[in-house]
Amino acid sequence: MAGAAAGGSPGGCAGRSPGTVVIAPDTFKGSVPAREVAAALSSGIRRAAPSAWVVAVPMADGGEGTLAAVTADGEADWDIEVHRVTGPDGRPVPARWGTRAGTGGTLAVVELAEASGLGDMGPDADPMRATSRGTGELVRAALDRGARSIVLALGGSACSDGGAGLLSALGARLLDHSGRPVTEGAAGVADLAAADLRTLDPRLRDTRIVIAADVDSPLAGPGGAAEVFGPQKGLDAQQVRRTAQALRRAVPILAEAARRSGGVAWSERVVGAADEPGAGAAGGVGFAALGLLGAVRRPGVEVVSELVGLEDKVATADLVVTGEGSLDTQSLAGKVPVGVAGCAARRGVPVVAVCGRNVLDPAQSAAAGIDRVWALSDLAADETESMARARELLETVGSRIASDRSRLAAGVPVQAGSGGSREE
Repeated sequence: MAGAAAGGSPGGCAGRSPGTVVIAPDTFKGSVPAREVAAALSSGIRRAAPSAWVVAVPMADGGEGTLAAVTADGEADWDIEVHRVTGPDGRPVPARWGTRAGTGGTLAVVELAEASGLGDMGPDADPMRATSRGTGELVRAALDRGARSIVLALGGSACSDGGAGLLSALGARLLDHSGRPVTEGAAGVADLAAADLRTLDPRLRDTRIVIAADVDSPLAGPGGAAEVFGPQKGLDAQQVRRTAQALRRAVPILAEAARRSGGVAWSERVVGAADEPGAGAAGGVGFAALGLLGAVRRPGVEVVSELVGLEDKVATADLVVTGEGSLDTQSLAGKVPVGVAGCAARRGVPVVAVCGRNVLDPAQSAAAGIDRVWALSDLAADETESMARARELLETVGSRIASDRSRLAAGVPVQAGSGGSREE
């Protein structure tokens, strides 16, 4: 069992130990990866309660860190490869992806952020040229390895190309008015005049693709890919409008290409996909996957929970600890803490959330199934200190969580709601 502490025994411990503690956090973005969050909390818990049985289960919501989360369990036989692919700004980047044998054939996990992530954009790169091509190259590599199922984790993208790069890497021909291939990125999509889908990789027809995403935006419109996420990727107001218009125009062009290549049903699927929740994920890569690759969308935290076996681990727990960098209203819309809390609620296991900062009120936390919240910001002078000392503070919080549980086991009441007071 990954993350189990030495000492104690599964299923609970005698005396004042907190028993079995499952630690299932997301990354504290910009500060600490999920695996290190879990390790720091585990260390703190073991320091205060050496007999506790601790199970670390790093989590993700389908965005950055998904591959690391699903392959963290040493008991699962994942084969991790690194391919050099086309990065978001056209320069080659090393991108990791993983495969695992299963009863239904080989499963592959492809994380878009590895190949087309915002962090790989050069400082002078044009966001209108950012491409998802590298992600398509990873999908093609997975097909070459015989993958029958592919989990495509969408999040942390640099692109707003509607999945044009992804489709091109998989064989689609996207053409401008002169019959030449369009250039990369949203700028190329703006020049799209025709498409030929007959050259799409035929292996895709026999491959089940699941997009894991916590974004429920449609492709275009007020809540669309460009309108909501374009500014985060460097698009100015004029570029946002141009990109949104290009994405809207691309739908009937691709639908017509689908009709010519595969019939009316495929064409209708492309049109309908533009309005499906998740179509706007990763700058419209969600749309391309849903409409043209036959993918289905599932909440990222749900997909990751299944891949890491969270339900089985929580079933043996006396306490679940989860968390992320910021616990806020966005957390309530399918982020890791609420997903983990829902899993724990089905088993009747109490939940403690740890975060860098907390802006939820006690009623919101309780409604989400979270019994207590610890914020690192309550233990530091300001956010800068909180982030700089995050690992140390996580250990401190782990110790306090264990101490609280020990006092409860001894019949000593503890303060409910948010926890923590600044260290001097």
